Amino acid sequence: MTTPDQPIVVGIDGSEDAVHAANWAVAEADHRGAALLLVIVNDDPARASHAESAVHKAAAKCRAMAPHLAVDVEIAQGRPVEELLRHSRKAQLMVLGGRGHGGFADALLGGVSSAVATHGSCPVVVVRRGVPTTVGPVAVGVDGSESSSAALRFAFEEARRAGAELLVREVWHEGDLLAGPLSPDERDRVQRDVEQSLAEQVSALHEQFPDVRTRQLAQRGHPVAALTDVGRDAQLLVVGHRGRGGFDGVFLGSVADGVLHHAPCPIAVVRSSDDTAT
Repeated sequence: MTTPDQPIVVGIDGSEDAVHAANWAVAEADHRGAALLLVIVNDDPARASHAESAVHKAAAKCRAMAPHLAVDVEIAQGRPVEELLRHSRKAQLMVLGGRGHGGFADALLGGVSSAVATHGSCPVVVVRRGVPTTVGPVAVGVDGSESSSAALRFAFEEARRAGAELLVREVWHEGDLLAGPLSPDERDRVQRDVEQSLAEQVSALHEQFPDVRTRQLAQRGHPVAALTDVGRDAQLLVVGHRGRGGFDGVFLGSVADGVLHHAPCPIAVVRSSDDTAT
């Protein structure tokens, strides 16, 4: 379990993507009243001075953006995924760039960011350079699973901090159902079931977040395509790491991974407490 006094950890690698992610993290830290910890993972002693220069340069930019924030740096030794996952255990949030570049910056190549996002002990946000940060709603995909419930709570918290509307979407398609293609009547029945599930999930948290405006949409379609479309106008898209079977099985790892690769906004991947304990 993360606590408010834990830092927001930012993975730094000297790339523009990592700098863009750090900029996003500064605004998030300001909203949360949290400290920033910038971490660079260097596995080659010959690049030590380069790594030190990169992380301190990024820290200077963060301090210039928000002089009141506490910003620390750390140069870690080891394998990028292992080190970033280790740091996720002491963070309230981890922020990564979507892609790095050659040399020691391989630490944040897309595969590493994806691995950390889907296995981190805390929520992980992936921010790609060139993806605009909007003032639109916070969006979240749900499916009734434990990870989905954790993602929905995280999304409510983010929307409240940002003073933003929360768009909650549940997507289903026949591929999630063991019965195969459905008749029109069966599709109508499943649609009603999904709409009821969605309403119940949102209602369960509305009393705790009465000031958050919400919109709900249940639809039949492809989960990755539908959530990517939602992300076009969102300031943040939140997904759970793992779903469950039946029509609720929309957040199996492949869907979260697909959203990470295609959504046109920052992506937050949230794991349930049961997931992080394993």
